[in-house]
Amino acid sequence: MLWNDVVTLAMKWPEVSEATSYGEPSLKIRKRLLARHRLDDDTIVLLDVPAEERAHLIEIMPEVFFCEPHYHGHEIVLAYLEHAPVDVIERLLERRWRNSASKRSVTNFKNRTAQ
Repeated sequence: MLWNDVVTLAMKWPEVSEATSYGEPSLKIRKRLLARHRLDDDTIVLLDVPAEERAHLIEIMPEVFFCEPHYHGHEIVLAYLEHAPVDVIERLLERRWRNSASKRSVTNFKNRTAQ
């Protein structure tokens, strides 16, 4: 998986835009961070991942998921894009999107995809 794949996945959701965060490529939803691409190690910062789920992801896919001490107090997990399963990344991104998007956008997207 490449960062461009992440962008393609996320741009199907309303209110998502490309941006920068800490000088690196990112995706935002209504000015809130959706995900950030860390260029130095080709990883993605994924938000709204509770500590228990983060620990589970790291346990079952240590080649993909990890966390640095800096993020331990936050609902964040890091993933190596090269090894990341698209379906898992999409699920994590979509949860963050649903938590950050307007209710109207979520409903409209749900109705559009149900047709």
